[in-house]
Amino acid sequence: MSADWIEVEALAKHLPPSGATLRLIDIGGSASESLRELRGDLDVILSPGKGDGWQVASASVDAVISLDCGLHSDLLGAALAALRDGGRLILIDPHGEPDEALVQTLEQAGYTRILVEPAPRGVLMRGEKPHHEVRTVDRVRQTAARDAGQKAARYVYLLVRQLPNKPVWALTPDEPIEWRAVGVNGDNETVVLAFSSLPKAVEFMQPAVLAGHIHGVNKVAKFRWSVAQAWPFAILLNPSDEILETNTLAWIEVDPKTAEAPDE
Repeated sequence: MSADWIEVEALAKHLPPSGATLRLIDIGGSASESLRELRGDLDVILSPGKGDGWQVASASVDAVISLDCGLHSDLLGAALAALRDGGRLILIDPHGEPDEALVQTLEQAGYTRILVEPAPRGVLMRGEKPHHEVRTVDRVRQTAARDAGQKAARYVYLLVRQLPNKPVWALTPDEPIEWRAVGVNGDNETVVLAFSSLPKAVEFMQPAVLAGHIHGVNKVAKFRWSVAQAWPFAILLNPSDEILETNTLAWIEVDPKTAEAPDE
């Protein structure tokens, strides 16, 4: 495995939750080709410069990334303007080292949720554009709203109850796990409730849990559409929470081995 591939994997772990498509600016263009092998939902804008001449609307991208870039004032300002609320600047500087000064530079530029850590080569730096909304539920709704009118998604997300309910580190290597996804019983069939993005899944789940319609969901699982299309049950995409008021709840078994790596 090449060093660049390892760095792309490290960078990918910090991409933010997004709508059905994750829109990003790739500075230098060296990350997105490999990143597409990990993520099929990318809308990439290639940029040869560090903040110069970006033809993007303000607050319109989910992430600004690079595999070979340090912190520059022009870049920090341009990225902050281009990112939507909650969007992330994620850079790897192969010649740098983790340092408190990098954290301070990102803070002074207006970023939050800052992370500076060793990369496979050099240092990885992450900063997030602050949200205007104070409440988490408002943040989720804002992100979910970007999927309005989405006719297709590359992934679907299911609300899942995992048994046993243990964190990954507490599971033994040979311990079997079961996933059962939230669905409903219709007139003639059982239908799984699926969502085109992680924010949409969370937006649905929050009021359903508060209303007592569902209990025990401990995971939001992500699947490729090609996997979902082979399921032996019907799929209802982006339902409203009212469906749980008019239909009986069903728990549908799905194979955890067919899932993708979860979003952060």
